[in-house]
Amino acid sequence: MLKSLILASASPRRQELLNQIGLKFITDPSDIDEDMPATADFGNLVAELALRKALAVSGKYENGIILGADTIVVLDNEIFGKPADRSCARKMLSRLSGCWHSVFTGVALVDAATNHSINQFEESQVKFKNLTESEIQNYIDSGEPMDKAGAYGIQGKGALFVEKICGDYYNIVGLPLFRLNNMLKSFGINLL
Repeated sequence: MLKSLILASASPRRQELLNQIGLKFITDPSDIDEDMPATADFGNLVAELALRKALAVSGKYENGIILGADTIVVLDNEIFGKPADRSCARKMLSRLSGCWHSVFTGVALVDAATNHSINQFEESQVKFKNLTESEIQNYIDSGEPMDKAGAYGIQGKGALFVEKICGDYYNIVGLPLFRLNNMLKSFGINLL
């Protein structure tokens, strides 16, 4: 890879995934307002938000590829972002209990030198088992759900709630690696 990769995210999960596939990168989190308009076009919404994050950071660099990403959980056409507090986490987990829900991750790449950009999204479905009140309480007490969309992390203890998935597992973690690889190829970056 000849160009620097700049991750416009502070997400430790995204950093771990990039390290997993051997990408060298620097982290420069975007600080854009993440408020989203009410819409049922969730995929395009997260793709646009990912692009806004990447563009906000690209202005700081003369060269390099900026990677922006955003993940949301959707149940019954309602977006579940990161919980604001323990009560919000409890409500989200109670609603997800026993249900299929969708996880959308938008991914954007911006070439800082040329402003060439692409943004796409991935959708995966997740089925939760029926959760008991004590499981929800113990999970919240672990602190794990507080910085994650939908109040759970499939890569942590939240995996114990997941009965089935359909789609890209890494999308649920927060960065669809297969899609990212294909997007990087369109910028002339080959990982293998």
